[in-house]
Amino acid sequence: MMAQAYQKGDFVLRLGAVNVDPDSDSTDINLPGVPTLNTEVDDDTQFGIIPMYMVTDHVGIELLAATPFEHDITLNGKGVNLNAGSTKHLPPTISAQWYPRGGKDGWQPFLGVGVNYTVFFDEETDKELDNALNAILGATETKLDLDNSFGLSAQAGVDIPLYKDWALSLAVWYIQIDTNAKVSTDVGNVQFKTDIDPFVYHIGIAHRF
Repeated sequence: MMAQAYQKGDFVLRLGAVNVDPDSDSTDINLPGVPTLNTEVDDDTQFGIIPMYMVTDHVGIELLAATPFEHDITLNGKGVNLNAGSTKHLPPTISAQWYPRGGKDGWQPFLGVGVNYTVFFDEETDKELDNALNAILGATETKLDLDNSFGLSAQAGVDIPLYKDWALSLAVWYIQIDTNAKVSTDVGNVQFKTDIDPFVYHIGIAHRF
């Protein structure tokens, strides 16, 4: 039996894997005697919990939530590839969605726009960076801080009916995540801006209540 149509008042819960794949770039980082450096942030996959409520037959409100993501940060430049540190974050994103097939049985494609607020925590510098700053600056203490971020998001996805109220759920977001980073040391600070701006991918199941 095909899944029933999404209608006003329906609650849909999507569960599954969420991958955050940063398209990172940063302002130049200049240290004495070292080529210009820029940051690179790796991807991570966590468990996504994504509730959605149908306000009308065609409009839904969705919250993207997940267990905390953790990313390694590297510094790259000419002949330099340095493990700089790591951070954890939570990027809750709320979206208003349009369902063109709302009220009809079958596939449920959707488009969404929304806002994101990313909270960074547990920032740590890597031993490689600590040793480099000690050799270059004579620093013996280092600390990494990342500012929380507010930005816009865009989304596309589809729920593909499996049986009755169950569906296979696929979605992708593009999210603006920009943060001001500061590496504090006992001999001075290094500050730079990093544009993480990830694509976020979800694959999982959806259940309509």
